[in-house]
Amino acid sequence: MGSIPDTTAWETLPDASSSSLIVTQPTNKERLHVWTMTHPKWGAALTLDNYLGREAYLQTVPLAKEGGLTQWILTDGSMRPDERPILSSCESLKKGAIAALSSSSEPKEVVVVDGIAHGIASVFTEPQFRGKGYASRMMREVGKALERWHAETSLPDQRALFSVLYSDIGKSFYAKNGWTPFPSVHVSFSPASGAADTGKKLVKPIGYHELAELCNADEALLREEIKEAVVSGAKKTAAAILPSLEQLLWHMMREDYMTKHIFGKIPSVRGAVYGEEKGKRMWAIWSRGYYGGLETIKGNTFHILRFVVEDDHAERSELVDGFRSIIQLARSEAAEWRSEDIQMWNPGPLARDLIEASGVQHRIIDREEDSIPSLMWYGEGQLDEWVANEKYAWC
Repeated sequence: MGSIPDTTAWETLPDASSSSLIVTQPTNKERLHVWTMTHPKWGAALTLDNYLGREAYLQTVPLAKEGGLTQWILTDGSMRPDERPILSSCESLKKGAIAALSSSSEPKEVVVVDGIAHGIASVFTEPQFRGKGYASRMMREVGKALERWHAETSLPDQRALFSVLYSDIGKSFYAKNGWTPFPSVHVSFSPASGAADTGKKLVKPIGYHELAELCNADEALLREEIKEAVVSGAKKTAAAILPSLEQLLWHMMREDYMTKHIFGKIPSVRGAVYGEEKGKRMWAIWSRGYYGGLETIKGNTFHILRFVVEDDHAERSELVDGFRSIIQLARSEAAEWRSEDIQMWNPGPLARDLIEASGVQHRIIDREEDSIPSLMWYGEGQLDEWVANEKYAWC
């Protein structure tokens, strides 16, 4: 497949502040080089060929295709493509987003606006280029570029609402480059074979065919929730990534590729819904992530992508029963699919109450180093609240 020349091909490397450095998109050859270099870090559960196949495949799924996914490299603009050093790299995914903005006048008026956000992922610097400031230079330039990147259908002034990333190196590096860290707590449940209560007929598995209707219902609820977050308090701004069908399919199609190559099959149960009457249901949508594969379960995580309660004023005992039944099905699925644990990111007050009342054993983890949700706000002032800061928004 060819490769980029190693560092001995360059007599000297440019300083991170050099005017010759540019952030641009890689050639196909450069893209393959980046993927090959990142395989040991993010693709250990797959062979190199299967990992390269996954990365190519993920460019064709609904959220990423037709320009939704952009790859970025920091390199020396004075050198020819395919012969220049790739000093740092990352990628971004365009996502649907909303923000609630309040007026400064009294009485306070709140408007919910639709726009886009960008999720930044796969930030990587090869070992020989680390410690030289290249990643910081790239991130500052990418953060600035994303404000206008593919924003033609966003706000009237063609700006994205915000960009997000999930830091695996703590909170300070990305904070100093413009991304504010937000709460990074998750609840961990243990997988358990046979935990599902099959007698609970009100709990039904969610498959692909149920996702579209549930996503539409979820978006409507989220629009109300984000508006209420500003209307009811002192907050002036709130924002969220939309839990759209495309957003959830990105997770599931990535999961399908992994499970097909690891297990030789794909899962049929994508979540669970409790109750049948619209407006009174509760559901969780999940996906499975693999870093250990079959050799070890370490790093294999069963993620609750999104948890939704349509009627939070329903009888509490009914809500507790529903939550318990959903989590028990998740525990059974996680055991079957060789997951080390089940994670539910940043549960809100109601979800936390249901977790405690359910009686299901769990741990609360406050992450300080891994998967720290961080956000760069492109609007005026600062963002007061990131609503629905859950795993579905990750990339």
